[in-house]
Amino acid sequence: MEKPRLQIALDTYDLPSALAPLQQAAPHIDVIECGTILCLAEGMRAVRIIRSLFPTKTILADVRIAEAGSLISKMAFDAGANWVSVVSGATMNTVQAVMKEATQRGGQVQIELIDGWTWEQAKQWCALGVPQVITHRSRDAEAKGELTWGQKDFDEIRKLNDLGFKVTVTGGVVPQDIPLFKGVPVYVFIAGRGIYAAPDPALAAKTFQDAISKTFA
Repeated sequence: MEKPRLQIALDTYDLPSALAPLQQAAPHIDVIECGTILCLAEGMRAVRIIRSLFPTKTILADVRIAEAGSLISKMAFDAGANWVSVVSGATMNTVQAVMKEATQRGGQVQIELIDGWTWEQAKQWCALGVPQVITHRSRDAEAKGELTWGQKDFDEIRKLNDLGFKVTVTGGVVPQDIPLFKGVPVYVFIAGRGIYAAPDPALAAKTFQDAISKTFA
């Protein structure tokens, strides 16, 4: 099984507050996410500047496309993003438009699985060639106050993987959670405040990477 990557989600209100912790954590980071908040606050300038500073890193523009797929994805890819996100509620026409831009520019598309998505939709995304999905901890479990990942989550990840998706996991992931995923086909783990708001972002990112390496050795 491929070792999962570590992604930092930069959901800050401006570039300076994103760049300071990123520059510390970057040696231990595989994917840099220009978060939705950062993209709204700074626009594609955030993607362009982070691309210029980290030319070899994979960059996600978490623009959560719902419509105008061709225009928004083109802006993100042209700014230097490798990946863009699309919400699961977007129409198939929108997903198809984003996929067309991604194919032309050598990028990739992630579907953000929000409440209400179906397995029939997942099969249609597969048919369109979408390579990645982003999944969250079970909303039902969270509503019950269950703060750990459970079998339902792992089964969903495995089923998505069996369909052909690379699966990113997000939702309050902490290093102590990583061993729970042993044997589960995770492509990327996302951490946000757990890294960028940590007293020592470099140490926080290394702690995540150490947990990933140990679990998926």
